[in-house]
Amino acid sequence: MSPILVSFLWIVLGFVLLVKGGDYLVKGSVSIARKAHLSSMVIGMTVIGFGTSAPEMLVSLNAAMAGSSGIALGNVVGSNIANIALILGVTGLLYTCATDKHTLSVDLPFMVLACVLLAVVGMTGSIGRITGIIGVLTLVAFIVWQIRTSREKGEDKETEEEKTIYPLWLSILMVVLSIAAMIVGANILVDGAKNVAAALGVSERVIGLTVVAVGTSLPELFASVMSAKRGETDLAIGNIIGSVSFNVFFVVGVSSAICPIEGSDVGFLYDYLLMVVLALLLWFFLFTHRTLERWEGGLLLLVYVGYIAHMVWTA
Repeated sequence: MSPILVSFLWIVLGFVLLVKGGDYLVKGSVSIARKAHLSSMVIGMTVIGFGTSAPEMLVSLNAAMAGSSGIALGNVVGSNIANIALILGVTGLLYTCATDKHTLSVDLPFMVLACVLLAVVGMTGSIGRITGIIGVLTLVAFIVWQIRTSREKGEDKETEEEKTIYPLWLSILMVVLSIAAMIVGANILVDGAKNVAAALGVSERVIGLTVVAVGTSLPELFASVMSAKRGETDLAIGNIIGSVSFNVFFVVGVSSAICPIEGSDVGFLYDYLLMVVLALLLWFFLFTHRTLERWEGGLLLLVYVGYIAHMVWTA
């Protein structure tokens, strides 16, 4: 069997794992939300958002420990740009995504704050251990507060489809296996492209911001699209808010706490600015009428296509 055919079969397998993993991840997560009396947004920000960010965590941690700070930081910044512009762009283009007051007044501002802080600290040139530890503790405190608030409000709504509640052990197993399947699928898809980019002599920053970032963001993409398809737009938006916040406070936090990230200002100014602008733009879109319209999703996607084209051209 030719190497090209083998690569094609691996790509198909990775795609199947991502699609089916995203579908069962949503089912298991919704069931956990009902069992724990938590809102879909909180589940999206925690279970789904953090679970689908596991590839970013592994890639950035390994890169930081190997001294490849360009890939470690580029992966996070590039993933955040991809999460907002590519993932919500595609999801919003396919499905109109609605949200609520709490998301607009608390969750989105927290995500925007995370992006701004990463840009400000990153431009100092170094992200040290103390900064990383503070970031991790900030995220933990925010999650605890979110869970308590969600339970006190009892803000869950139930539709016909949501009435399907699995036993807790089965729901957790579905989530764990789904996330594992999506991570494997993403790795299968990204490996070939990463090797090609490296062989062409592309810089670590460009590889981290494009190939690695998109590859590690594939679980978020399929999780959000499948959530929106099943009518769980809170999960779709919460997944992205949770992923972006997790990337900044936990992925960068843990990576820098273990191995300080040096040179965080080298070549990243444009990328930091775009990340912050996209976060603010998403907040503005949702703030105007509490929904992400299809034309707005299309605009976000267009921005991402332009960004990738610029990266490839300058590389």
